[in-house]
Amino acid sequence: MPLRSPYQLVATPPTVDDYIRVRTGSGLSHRTPEQAAAAIAGSWSFRQVLGPDGQPVGMGRIIGDGGWYFLIADMATLPEHQRCGIGGAVLDGLLDDIRTRAPRGAYVSLTADPPGRRLYESRGFTDLGASADAMLLYT
Repeated sequence: MPLRSPYQLVATPPTVDDYIRVRTGSGLSHRTPEQAAAAIAGSWSFRQVLGPDGQPVGMGRIIGDGGWYFLIADMATLPEHQRCGIGGAVLDGLLDDIRTRAPRGAYVSLTADPPGRRLYESRGFTDLGASADAMLLYT
């Protein structure tokens, strides 16, 4: 579904300040400017949505090797702009990028928080259930 006006989907990363603002404003954990800069620089693909005032209100990115492994990360929409199709537009843009730029047979994964499950499932993502264990290490 195309994104409706007054929103605009763009294939560029946000600034460091906007990355932090959208992350924290949408309820994701805070990251330092150094972490944000590294995340932006290390992304294989990025999509952001600009709101009526031209400021980013939603975003998502892909971390990937360009060959077969891709991780969708930082899917975030500011609360006052949710339910406007922003998450779907970002996810569709990212998946289209994989389909057009990556070799066929790419492995695409993500971590789904409960509010995003319906969106991800609507795009074909499936829960691995008991066949895999999620693991995490903070350094």
